[in-house]
Amino acid sequence: MFDRPEVGDKAVLVCLDFGDSDFRESVLECTELVTSAAVEVCATVEARRQRPDAALFAGKGKVDEIGAVVRACEANVVIFNHQLSPAQERNLERALQCRVVDRTSLILDIFAQRARSHEGKLQVELAQLSHLATRLVRGWTHLERQKGGIGLRGPGETQLETDRRLLGKRVKLLKDRLAHVQRQRSTQRRGRDRSGIASLSIVGYTNAGKSTLFNSLTKARAYAADQLFATLDTTSRRLYINEQLSIVVSDTVGFIRNLPHSLVAAFRATLEETVEADMLLHVVDCASPMREMQIEEVNKVLAEIGADGTPQLIVWNKCDLNGLDPEIIRDDEGVAQAVRVSALTGTGLDLLRDVLVERLAPSPAASPEAWSVLP
Repeated sequence: MFDRPEVGDKAVLVCLDFGDSDFRESVLECTELVTSAAVEVCATVEARRQRPDAALFAGKGKVDEIGAVVRACEANVVIFNHQLSPAQERNLERALQCRVVDRTSLILDIFAQRARSHEGKLQVELAQLSHLATRLVRGWTHLERQKGGIGLRGPGETQLETDRRLLGKRVKLLKDRLAHVQRQRSTQRRGRDRSGIASLSIVGYTNAGKSTLFNSLTKARAYAADQLFATLDTTSRRLYINEQLSIVVSDTVGFIRNLPHSLVAAFRATLEETVEADMLLHVVDCASPMREMQIEEVNKVLAEIGADGTPQLIVWNKCDLNGLDPEIIRDDEGVAQAVRVSALTGTGLDLLRDVLVERLAPSPAASPEAWSVLP
């Protein structure tokens, strides 16, 4: 086994086509992910297969080709746009003599770079340790067998067992700390419920423009950039609609296809803001050719966290890129189901505010406590 480098800044990207209709879009998305991780893609290797190879995922011939590309480009990491098993990852590293990273590890690395708050760092570390737990096998072969004799007797357990025990302790500690955060958020939500303040969570595919919309609505200064997973830490602000209605709006982490389950589980405390929201603003990049797939992927994650029953309002963002005018889209009964806006230019935001009043304002017969006015 070779010595793993600490960093890798030049990568060969490997994308295998198993007959998916959106393969080309998947390659482009993975390239954006690698770029977001501050890694240079020096070459992309593509191939078509019926099924993954059990040992090397790509097959021996293709792995030899990848190795030749790695040597020619002097790359120090190979990134697969797929989820690899621990055995496949180890076999590939032996064959290629360089670090191999799968899609899950890549996403976790981006999250680790973007985490800023204490809560965000806890959640990312928990997800990383959960992923690492499956990759400890034979990670310490030099101490895996205990030896006898003076000075050579082991501590009673192998280094692998020691690692697993220490990792388990750290995971328990992180879960306890996140449970404390969860209780704090629950207390805050109960306070908002007592005051009758409506809550709104902005969800959507990564880089759909959620943070830009959040800033345009609330005049906040949340970080927004044209890159995947620009937002990691949840931010909440009060949005003043009119004299009768104000809303707590939360900007949340973006979703992506094949989002690691360990990441969803680790961010459950943050995503509970989405579960408990009165309504979701589902932001969709209407200029993206993959918008239908993106909607489907977001709804999958919402179902996984139990937020599929929360009312949604679709926000078709970036309409200026398509040359489309802002518009409220209603169903046959006249209920607003979607709004077409441009969060960057601000066009259509007045229509969005009108729809929020329609969907969230209490009826005139409601008690005065149900109306929330900013101080």
